[in-house]
Amino acid sequence: MDIILVFLAAFLMVIGILGSFLPVLPGVPISWVGLLVFYLAPSVPVNYWFLGITLVIAALIYALNLIIPAMGTKRYGGSKFGMIGATLGLVIGLFSPIPFGVIIGPFVGAFIGEIINKSNRKSALKAAFGSFIGFLASSFMELVVAFSFFLLFLWKVWEFKAVIF
Repeated sequence: MDIILVFLAAFLMVIGILGSFLPVLPGVPISWVGLLVFYLAPSVPVNYWFLGITLVIAALIYALNLIIPAMGTKRYGGSKFGMIGATLGLVIGLFSPIPFGVIIGPFVGAFIGEIINKSNRKSALKAAFGSFIGFLASSFMELVVAFSFFLLFLWKVWEFKAVIF
């Protein structure tokens, strides 16, 4: 049973890392579920502090992943309309059937929000570019955290290797 749970946790960890740069999957939450599955193994003692701290980090990173594109829009001169457009575009892009919708959505949303705010095309494109930069930054941040969770997982597997295998 332990080996099955460890392999399932490892699978979730790899999916979490892939999900950090594949916009369809929430990478860090999936990685955290992998940590949780690891601790469900009967021979591994549950560490509630470890799980609690990593859960808070996963929730924070997931929330920041939704907020940072809007912050990028603001940083590059966008208005509240551009920030709202980037956020709405991100949510719509998550559920749209078009390829790369999660990348295109915040860009188009920020652009449309700025056009609605009566900005010229140049400033609207600048704000939309800020949204794209924010998306790239949040994806990189998510990749770093998902990979860190994977390293923590490997460390814990190594620590309990005698009782698992």
